[in-house]
Amino acid sequence: MEKKLAIGIDIGGTTTKFGIVDNSGHILEQDRIPTNEHEVASLFIEDLYAKLWPMILRHGQPENYIGIGVGAPNGNYYTGTIEYAPNLKWKGIIPMAKMLEEKFGLPARLTNDANAAAMGEMIYGCAKGKKHFITITLGTGVGSGIVIDGKIVLGHDGFAGELGHTIIRPGGRVHKGTGIKGSLEAYASATGVRETAIEFLTNEPNSDSLLRNFSIDDLTSQTVYECAIKGDKIANRIFEFTGQILGEALANFVMFSSPEVIVLFGGLTKAGDLILNPTIEAMEANLIKVFKNKVKVVFSNLKEADAAILGASALVWETA
Repeated sequence: MEKKLAIGIDIGGTTTKFGIVDNSGHILEQDRIPTNEHEVASLFIEDLYAKLWPMILRHGQPENYIGIGVGAPNGNYYTGTIEYAPNLKWKGIIPMAKMLEEKFGLPARLTNDANAAAMGEMIYGCAKGKKHFITITLGTGVGSGIVIDGKIVLGHDGFAGELGHTIIRPGGRVHKGTGIKGSLEAYASATGVRETAIEFLTNEPNSDSLLRNFSIDDLTSQTVYECAIKGDKIANRIFEFTGQILGEALANFVMFSSPEVIVLFGGLTKAGDLILNPTIEAMEANLIKVFKNKVKVVFSNLKEADAAILGASALVWETA
């Protein structure tokens, strides 16, 4: 019997999304469960099975499915394990692919969540047909997937491509999760935008800003955006500063791998031109001549709610 369906699972720090995907990239059905309700991964698998197995049967029999693709934080493509993920309750090394195979009776492939997003862009998104591109996810953190010659860059141990942890401001802001100073993620994530807002407001106590109407707990990248579109000067400068740092980092990445396109994805991209324009300007300003005006920087055209599931399912279509 022809296998026409795949299962995509995106394990996030808060929520796990999953769905049934056909070979045209259509999500037939999807759902979600909380990720961190249990201290051990086996109980998470039980919760997932309770919702996902009936969904599988609603769209065919197990023999109709090519397999399960999983995107997960600190996911290792080579071993199918989640290793020391800081935002998950499950500690140590979790053999997630093996556990899913044993529970569902289907082959499972697992990779880093950002690499899964890159796979989704290559098969379903605006990088379709491209062999050289980079995806950058601007969410709570900064994730990345690098594709060269049509293949995800994995490195010898499966963890290559952590562009969010590259140092773009030596000796700069401390990343609260890693303790490293000056990483891209400390500035160009939604968390970084919030930190920048706090710094700007603290360093300029006499400047007027709509942002002062919010408590520190209520300051988010979303509130900065809302103030920026109302013309608030400090809010607009926050996006200019963030875009400058992101653009400088992208210039480094361009000169490393010479991509055709850089695809930006994640919640911070909702700021639109407020983040895109200063990013492109800073990137071009920091490229040597041979790379100038060659690389497009675009927003993903995949629906945010669907992209993670599509990207995960792409893992098993790739190996079909």
